[in-house]
Amino acid sequence: MKKENWPALSYQDAKGTYETIHLWTQIAGKIKLTQMPWINHSWHTTLLVSPRGLTTGDIPSEEKHFQINFDFIDHELQLITSKGESKSVSLKNLSVAGFYRNVITSLKNLGIEVKINTIPNELVDPIPLDKDETHKEYKPVHATNWHTVLLNVDEVFNKFRAEFIGKCSPVHFFWGSFDLAVSRFSGKEAPKHPGGIPNLPDWVAQEAYSHEVSSSGFWPGNEMLPFAAFYNYIYPEPKGFDRAQITPEKGYYFKDMGEFILPYKDVQESKDPAKTLLDFLHSTYNMAADLAHWNKKDLEKQDVKY
Repeated sequence: MKKENWPALSYQDAKGTYETIHLWTQIAGKIKLTQMPWINHSWHTTLLVSPRGLTTGDIPSEEKHFQINFDFIDHELQLITSKGESKSVSLKNLSVAGFYRNVITSLKNLGIEVKINTIPNELVDPIPLDKDETHKEYKPVHATNWHTVLLNVDEVFNKFRAEFIGKCSPVHFFWGSFDLAVSRFSGKEAPKHPGGIPNLPDWVAQEAYSHEVSSSGFWPGNEMLPFAAFYNYIYPEPKGFDRAQITPEKGYYFKDMGEFILPYKDVQESKDPAKTLLDFLHSTYNMAADLAHWNKKDLEKQDVKY
């Protein structure tokens, strides 16, 4: 990938757009949640990166299958069915509540009845999705740049995923935490997770962290970390994890989150962003897995050349 394909991101400039998209994706994700059988670690609820944005992938309903697509190139939401039907909604000048009404009404017009819990997940003191007229900022350039980064990161994460033959998640987008992630598992059970995540039932977190996991991901930024960044954490965290040396050198352990962080800017400005990111993924995983005494020989492809 050429360096110019990794655009600069500014959380301060794009915060309003990110917050709006985050809540829109919660609506799409919650619709998927109501229609799908439970898959371990909530993997059935996630969204996937597509060439034009994000997609739910196939969702079954009583009489047909449907899909919800976010298009960050033409800036519209697309609803398509297995019967050849389609509806589209412009993403411009649309509040979260307006988005909710449009989606629920459009699905109803397509013969699909859905009902979701309208309280956003993993947010403190959230506004119900069907009442939220506050979040409505959407600047196309910020959405397009963020999507371009998602495409690049998705490609690198999939290369990283392909090196692991143990249990591993898809590369997928979590609408609760608003991050693109990939997770590797050792196969060993983990201590019961304490829960305590805002507006998320403790049993969901406990099921998600039922087994030892090393997870890497990408955020566009949030209030705690107000810049785009890559992360890696391991659960449970082994002794010495917070003091380990990783590469690139600009990566560091962020105590407040219990994770290693590499600012996106340091990847974007490097000579080879894809290689810099892959170095971070390899370094943090290898360090974590070694400290936790994972059986790496049985979990990894042995013919991988870094």
